[in-house]
Amino acid sequence: MFSGKSEELIRRLRRALIARKRVQVFKPVIDVRYSANEIVSHADSRMKSEVVSGAGEILQKLDWRTQVVGIDEANFLGQELVEVAQQLADSGKQVIIAGLDTDYMGRPFVPMPDLLCVAESITKTLAICLRCGNPAKHTQRLVGSDDLIVVGATGMYEARCRRCFEPGIPKQEMLDFGRARGAAGEGGENG
Repeated sequence: MFSGKSEELIRRLRRALIARKRVQVFKPVIDVRYSANEIVSHADSRMKSEVVSGAGEILQKLDWRTQVVGIDEANFLGQELVEVAQQLADSGKQVIIAGLDTDYMGRPFVPMPDLLCVAESITKTLAICLRCGNPAKHTQRLVGSDDLIVVGATGMYEARCRRCFEPGIPKQEMLDFGRARGAAGEGGENG
């Protein structure tokens, strides 16, 4: 997260529009952080999009005249997206996909590994580690949950480099933070 993936996707899609290509943009229904019907970067760049509950729905909503297909937050669309992306590309469409390649534990985030294998080109964007300032490839979850997908942004996740990344939930920082808030009288035991 915070590496500019959505920003880069929007930039590429805008260039396609400048080239007078027909563009359609999709995002998963689960991503309602900034807008229900737009893809939005953390820097607040926006582009209208269509919401889908699954990858197969992209094919149902696709206008046959579309030349360029943009898909944001691909990591939320599941393994079916690989077949959908290949079908789109095989039919002559340019497919531009953005998504996290690893989850909060540092494991490959399905379907990204398979999409990387079938892609013609790959651009990996890196964030800046909020601990040390080095290039960051990991997403550090800051909130307690064992769920694979917890949709959120600033305050729930931060970028970390390989050295500063702690797979899973940071234990000591969360305990210290909770004690500090409780001691300050902001909500007592439940902080």
